[in-house]
Amino acid sequence: MTQTPSYQGDVVIVGGGLAGMTLALAMDQAGLTVALVDVLEMDEQIAPEFDGRASALAYTSWRMFEALGVAEYLRPHTQRIEHILVCDGRPYGGDKPGGPGPHSLHFDRREISDGDDGEPLGWMAENRYSRFALIQALKSKPGISVFAPARADRYETRGDGVDLYLDDGRFLSGQLLVACDGKFSRLRKQAAIRTAGWQYGQKGVVATVRHSEPHNGVAYEYFLPSGPFAILPLPDNRASLVWTEPDAIADALKDAPDAVFQEELENRFGDFLGDVRPEGARFTYPLGLRYSERFCDERIAFVGDAARGIHPLAGQGFNLGIRDAAALAEVTGEAKRVGLDIGALITLRRYEDWRKFDSVSLAAGTDLFNRLFSNDIEPVRQLRGLGMSLVNKIGPARRFFMRQAGGETGDPPRLLKGRRLDAA
Repeated sequence: MTQTPSYQGDVVIVGGGLAGMTLALAMDQAGLTVALVDVLEMDEQIAPEFDGRASALAYTSWRMFEALGVAEYLRPHTQRIEHILVCDGRPYGGDKPGGPGPHSLHFDRREISDGDDGEPLGWMAENRYSRFALIQALKSKPGISVFAPARADRYETRGDGVDLYLDDGRFLSGQLLVACDGKFSRLRKQAAIRTAGWQYGQKGVVATVRHSEPHNGVAYEYFLPSGPFAILPLPDNRASLVWTEPDAIADALKDAPDAVFQEELENRFGDFLGDVRPEGARFTYPLGLRYSERFCDERIAFVGDAARGIHPLAGQGFNLGIRDAAALAEVTGEAKRVGLDIGALITLRRYEDWRKFDSVSLAAGTDLFNRLFSNDIEPVRQLRGLGMSLVNKIGPARRFFMRQAGGETGDPPRLLKGRRLDAA
């Protein structure tokens, strides 16, 4: 007896994290029917203790969230990023952060956005609130079928489609399978697509802190010899820390008694935002670079961390996944409208070609910056300090970097310009 698929449509997405949910909404708007598969119940992903992370949404990512109907649910939980201050770890006041030092970069959103209420450099939001907003948007889309909890086991291609088999015996059938299942993608492994990369021997210690003085929407990135130390503004006089240390030190910080962690925090953080206190749990995440040799194969495409994983120092990981989603949804939506096969390799190569340069340049850039700044070698310090000072004095260079980080250079997909895919 022939088994009937539990879903039959255009696209099956494996991985219901931030990138997977964003892609599902974008493809639905492009006119595709979509199934979304994840190992967790959706509501489990919005618990405060789930992973503790926050993400910086570039201004083009926010435009996309507005076009997809996500921003209305997320806006009350966001903080505008008005300025970004990057410093080589020796600002005024000694080794503690306190203000711009002699070798620093200051990015001001007013250089690329007019008016007091103009577009910020980005928006900060805790990941649980981003998930909540995406889930609310998904619930309003009857064209998206959610299978959660459900675990993907394997896939099989056929001439005109692909079948995804779940470990409970069910299978889903579509023209295109999309892997959004993370840096250790099981589907990428089955497709025999190789990756290149390495671990940095570092972990990011992630925590939320409350401070007594207002941050005024300023994000700080201090490059210390052990690695970057980022202070990212959140609503209500809070900040998200991404504190990079060698593996052993990071693990010790995560498990340290509160008094010990407080002392170490004050040593790194300084007092420029007044009294600072941790809130909630601490988390650690191993840091590395991992890059797939291809972003697609016959009937399958890779999005987000399944395509590449980079160092978080530039805050671009989630934004790269959003840009992947915008490009893939536009390519496949256009293919369906003109009667082409959305899962054919010739279609998917358009997506890969669109996303490769941005991905390679950001991966290489973050790797270079981490290696260049995660040391205390005097000649290297002097050289990088000189470079930062020069860029800070050249307006066009500052504006280029702001637009590059914002995802506005090159040929952005329509959604990143705030244009809906179902508009005429």
